[in-house]
Amino acid sequence: MTTENVTLPSASVQSMSATVTIANINEPIILRYFETLNDGDFEATGQLFAVEGVMKPPFEQPIVGTEAIVAYLQTEAKGLTLQPQQGVVQRLDDGCREVQVTGKVQTPLFSVNVSWQFVLNHEDKLLLAKIKLLASPQELLRFRG
Repeated sequence: MTTENVTLPSASVQSMSATVTIANINEPIILRYFETLNDGDFEATGQLFAVEGVMKPPFEQPIVGTEAIVAYLQTEAKGLTLQPQQGVVQRLDDGCREVQVTGKVQTPLFSVNVSWQFVLNHEDKLLLAKIKLLASPQELLRFRG
């Protein structure tokens, strides 16, 4: 698979909670993903995924399908504030786009560096949202309990 780096100007989307701005990202669906999660509108977040879309949270099995993703978010994402900072978009050979974003997630108890990997299909729906914690094993152990 060959990829082509695409540099885009940053953009923002106005949400009820705050403006989401990600350096180098102007993909509306990506901005909407962060906006809806920060607003706690998990139904709207789920609708951003293709029917066969997959969410891969850290330390969990993949969540497949919009209904399962919404149910997961309603249980696990309450109280989180996502703070995306910068990203890069690559066009894939099949015409889909891969978007990498780095930033932080603030929980009620702590903040952690995170990377998100998204794959968007031709209809601008999410095929994949993979979330990876960027913390050392020692840092992760502090979060237990």
